[in-house]
Amino acid sequence: MENVVELARHIQTKRWSFFEGILSDRAIGMMEALDRFGYFTTGLSFLVVSMVLFSRAWYVFSVIVGENPVLAVLGLVHDLLLVIILLELFRTTINFLKTKVITLEPFLYIGVIASTRRILTTGAQVSYIGELTDLIFNRYLMDLGANVLVVVALIVAVYLSRRTVLPAMIWRSENGSSH
Repeated sequence: MENVVELARHIQTKRWSFFEGILSDRAIGMMEALDRFGYFTTGLSFLVVSMVLFSRAWYVFSVIVGENPVLAVLGLVHDLLLVIILLELFRTTINFLKTKVITLEPFLYIGVIASTRRILTTGAQVSYIGELTDLIFNRYLMDLGANVLVVVALIVAVYLSRRTVLPAMIWRSENGSSH
């Protein structure tokens, strides 16, 4: 059995040994710098897009609010929730650049916000349909129910995530481990 394990290790290491001459520390350092630059530009793009969307949302709101205040408010809330999603992605990118760790919780928040946004959008669409048929109403209820279940599941996931992370942090601090 030990021979099989040793042979598997040897084959696995030998397979990647081809790259040892090509991937020097300098090449790997350059690849890591490009990776950080990619995250930096992506994060910056999230920030710029969210600022543009924020400005556009308020412009559209100011144009439409006189004609149809309810539709204007719903559109503004919809767009602002998208801005929050983009800013949360921006914050997650900054956090990754600082710590080199991607955490689960921001993505759970983004899912909750996205589902809430969908619930509001679907509700607004249904309220402006001239003739609401049974088929459309049933689809609306199914969509609403699915999104509510997603929100509940994600909130439970946030709760469980926090519950498991906190004991791990306490354990690390008690044992003097930094990672």
